[in-house]
Amino acid sequence: MNRRELFGSLASSFKTEQKQESLLIRPPYFGNISAFDTECQKCDGKCAALCQEQIIIINADKTPSLDFLKSGCTYCDDCATACEFGVLKIENKQLINADVTINQATCLSWSGVMCFSCKDPCLEDAIEFRAMFMPLIDPLKCTACGFCISRCPSYAIDIKALS
Repeated sequence: MNRRELFGSLASSFKTEQKQESLLIRPPYFGNISAFDTECQKCDGKCAALCQEQIIIINADKTPSLDFLKSGCTYCDDCATACEFGVLKIENKQLINADVTINQATCLSWSGVMCFSCKDPCLEDAIEFRAMFMPLIDPLKCTACGFCISRCPSYAIDIKALS
């Protein structure tokens, strides 16, 4: 068992709670938020089927949202290309409308454990370590892609949808 599996098994209850508390985070290609409620009802979820990272889930109301517990968004455009009803369009491409923060109370590094699990997958170098044990996310660099979330062994990275 590696370190991530060990801490992951210990913190599995945090993962479930975090997912239930967060608002829906939509794919980053929409123009009109209300189109999810009207147009997605006609679709069979092609955006989720074509997602390379398999982070798009289809909810009970047939609308797509992002689940970062497995991976992150590469902004590859595949979900927008697959959308037949115009909810997701490449010309509406934007950053994911969410705020990503590190929970200092549950972060291993903030507890004095040498861990760089969140920093390593961050392609934007948005996670900076101050004094080696204090990671912080730079909101000006963060694209809310979510790769850091799936890599954190203690589920200390919170993501909240912005309105």
